[in-house]
Parts: sequence; structure tokens; C-alpha cells
Amino acid sequence: MAPAIMLAAEAPKLSSANTGFMLICSALVLLMTPGLAFFYGGMVRVKSTLNMLMMSFVSIGIVTILWVLYGFSLAFGSSNGFIGFDSDWLGMSNVGLTELWDGYTIPIFVFMVFQMMFAVITPALISGAIADRVKFSAWALFVALWLTIVYVPVAHWVWGADGWAYKLGVIDFAGGTAVHINAGAGALGVILVIGKRVGFKKDPMRPHSLPLVMLGAGLLWFGWFGFNAGSWLGNDDGVGALMFVNTQVATAAAMLAWLAYEKIRHGAFTTLGAASGAVAGLVAITPSGGAVSPLGAIAVGAIAGVACAAAVGLKFRFGYDDSLDVVGVHMVGGIIGSLLIGFFATGKGQSTATGVFYGDHSFTQLWKQFAGVGAVLAYSLVASAVLAFLLDKTIGMRVSEDDEVSGIDQAEHAETAYDFSGAGGGVLGTVSAAALAGSSKKVDA
Repeated sequence: MAPAIMLAAEAPKLSSANTGFMLICSALVLLMTPGLAFFYGGMVRVKSTLNMLMMSFVSIGIVTILWVLYGFSLAFGSSNGFIGFDSDWLGMSNVGLTELWDGYTIPIFVFMVFQMMFAVITPALISGAIADRVKFSAWALFVALWLTIVYVPVAHWVWGADGWAYKLGVIDFAGGTAVHINAGAGALGVILVIGKRVGFKKDPMRPHSLPLVMLGAGLLWFGWFGFNAGSWLGNDDGVGALMFVNTQVATAAAMLAWLAYEKIRHGAFTTLGAASGAVAGLVAITPSGGAVSPLGAIAVGAIAGVACAAAVGLKFRFGYDDSLDVVGVHMVGGIIGSLLIGFFATGKGQSTATGVFYGDHSFTQLWKQFAGVGAVLAYSLVASAVLAFLLDKTIGMRVSEDDEVSGIDQAEHAETAYDFSGAGGGVLGTVSAAALAGSSKKVDA
């Protein structure tokens, strides 16, 4: 995370204000995972709704336990530039209630739980790329392995006090590399292994509930203020406030840019475009918001909105089945937001590092950003593909073709999202239920 700004003579003392603020931010970040579940759940067909909700929710359970047992120790303990370790943090059993996170005014417990919520949502982001076709048991095991082998080391590189990227000076305020590029590249690695959905590029695969998508996007937008502003770990110098403002500004700019792009390209302003554009802006400002001005945030958001809108169509050109555009939004948005720091960093925010447009004509910060982006992208892509390959060859990653066609909700969870038989009583109710069932079949439910 960002370095503390304190005089050497000062000894940090527990701040109840900062502690309370960070607990609220942690809850906001947790809310993002159910928000993601609704966002993804509305984007899939009816027959996959519950599966998408469950893929996000099970990440909360698995990652929470593993983070307490060993994840936090390996991610943030001091050891070397590639992985950390602190025996006192295994199980969090040797941590004092008021023991402070080094250099800050909040307890270790608070920092641990804040970072836990980041770890929870990152593998959940991958689920959108593999919608409709993965065994739930295989997904649960993948989450546990991916957290351990991919997320934990990358988090240490970027945010650990002795992480190589952190020491190099790579700027990632709240997760452009560790969260979004990591998840997006991981998603690409997995889908290249497990292949396409049945009927990809042939059958209609439209979102079944755009209101759910908008609800999810709204919850993500709301929770993202905790995700971003909270990453400064306090409210003492105004940097968190700058990040809060930039989060709102960039998100608005990206949404408008995406809508303008699709109106010019496709002739309509869509609700799915508005929701996706907002998420693209949130992704891009996550690494950069503490380093750029509000005007820079507008530029970051607008560039990300257009670039991500263009990128989502690449799956049809290159033939990889990224079901819900995780690669196009999170990987591309994370890359853009991380690299634009090298152009728009003012030197007046989280650090004195400046970008090309603010005097860094030697491209020093830009090259550092390239190093961080390239390393995370390559490692996550390869490691995720290897994990998916091993799971696919052992327990199998995909459901059967029959289960995929008939509906993964029923096959994997023995439930359906909508009970049309309960649409009402009497003849009218029977007719309504039949009509609804027929309607769901027409949209390939």
C-alpha cells in the first residue's frame, strides 16, 4: 500500500477515527462481491443465474478462511521480494488487539481484514469469464489454489514492504495490477484452456436481467469508494479525499465515453454499456487515482471507457470465449489505468513521482509501470492456465455438454433462479406461468 507520511520522531498511536473509517471501508469492499454477483448474475442467461451468484459467494467463504490461516502472512510478511512470511500472523493468533500496522495508526487486525476483502473479490472477478460451463467443485478448488499460487505472491510484489515492485517504485494505489490485471490475465489463461461455451458465436447469449446488472453496477460503484479511498489507510493528509473524488470523476467519464462509443459504433445508448463503462472507469482509476488530478482522472476514465468498449469485441475476432468481458474490462482497464500514471502523475498526490505530461521526459515512471504491468500479466496468465490445465486433466473443469445446454443451475445446484409455477392462482395464473416459461425459452434460458 501507499507509504505513510510521518516525521521520523513521531511514534504512531492508534487512531479511533482512522480505525473506524477503515472498518467501514472494509465493509464497503465486502459489499462489492455481492454487487459483483448481481452484476454477473444479470448478464448471464436464466439457466446460469444462481451459478454466477454462487461463484462469487463461495469466494467469500474460501478466501476468508485461507486468508486468516496463511494468506495474510504470505502476502504481507517480510521475507524477500517475491513472497512474505510472518509466523505470528499464521491464524492471527499472536497479534495484539491494539498492535499497529507498521507506520500507521490502525491495528494489524484492521489492515488484515481490509486486505482480506481485496483477496475475496479478485478470484470472484475471474468467474465472469467462465460463466455457464464450469463445475462448481472445480471452481471452489481453483479459487483456493489461485489465491495461494497467484494472488498472494502478486499482492506481496506490489504492496509488501519488501516486494520487488513496491521497492522498484511501481505505483498501484488500490489494485490495478494486483487485482484487475491479475484477475483479467488469469481469466484469459483459464478460458484458453477450458474452451468456449456450447453455441458460442451461434446462439443468442443475451443478459437475462438488465435491472440486476444495473443494481450490481450501483453496488460496485458504491463499494468502490471504500476500495479506493480506504487504500490510503487513513484520513490525515487529504490523499484519500483526492482518491475519493477521482473515483467518482473517472467513473462518470468512462461511462459517458463508453456510451458515446457505442452510439457511434452501434447506434444506441444501452444500459449494459452504461454499467460496463462505469466499471471500466472504476478499474482504470484504481491504480492511478492517488497520483493524478481530477482533470487527469477525467482523461483516465474517458480513455478507459473507449478502449474497454473496443476491447470487448476482440473475443469475437480472436475466438476466445470471455463470457462477461472480464478480459476486455478488467485486464485492459487495469493496464490502461496503470500505464497512464506514467503520463498523468502530478507529483502532488501520493508521491512526488511525475508523469511525462508533468516533466518526466525521461519516462522513468512509465517504464516502472510497464515493468509492473508486464510481470503481473505474464505470471498470472501462465500460472492460471497451468492451474486450469491440471484441474481439467484431474477432476475435470467443465460440466457435461448436456448439463451446459439444459442449465448449469439445475445440474450443479438443484435449483432455479425463478419459479414460474408460482406465478399466481387460477386460470390467469396458469396462463401467466406458461407465458413466462415460454418467454424464457425464447431467450435461450
